[in-house]
Amino acid sequence: MKLLNLTMLSVVGTSLLRSSSAFGPAAFSRTSAASTNATQRNMFNRLFGANTISSEYPIMAEESVMSQKGHGTSQSPVQKELRWNCDNETADRICNFNRHYAEFGGYWESTTFLSSVKDTDQPINFYDSVTGELLFKAPIGRTMDEFVKESKSHGWPSFRDEEVVWDHVRCLKNGECISDSGTHLGHNLPDGSGNRYCINLVSVAGQSKDE
Repeated sequence: MKLLNLTMLSVVGTSLLRSSSAFGPAAFSRTSAASTNATQRNMFNRLFGANTISSEYPIMAEESVMSQKGHGTSQSPVQKELRWNCDNETADRICNFNRHYAEFGGYWESTTFLSSVKDTDQPINFYDSVTGELLFKAPIGRTMDEFVKESKSHGWPSFRDEEVVWDHVRCLKNGECISDSGTHLGHNLPDGSGNRYCINLVSVAGQSKDE
């Protein structure tokens, strides 16, 4: 068992070194540390905290879902009119031309999202910023204050299994959370309570395709 653990730690260390060396673009420098930490936590949780991860979720996908299409990893750019005053250019970059980086930590608090939900405990629908498909619905099984508190503590909107609309949300083996049409959403970073999907607000600020 000791030998196995040492071998696993060696693999993790090598993987983390490769992950950190991949960070480069200056435009994303503020998110590099957060992305590195997220990758580290995800790897350790998956290797040593399997008992906290649901056997049913997340629903997995193959890497091919994120192949290059008409506009980066998606067929089209993000919608022109995003909700909560999210920045269109940032959203398009994060959703369609990105596999590792995120909106800067706390960005979602600079939008109008918090003011729009301060007087409600009703679940909020979060739609794919590219396709308008419903991806998340929160809070479910907790209050809005609890959802906001957890999200603030991590820097990004954070969803649990029951708040994911699994019709169109998938995860890759490395923990990357995506839509089935190729939109980068964020990462699954499990903790002691189970799967926790830390998602860029700019990725789920779309208008419903049915409206």
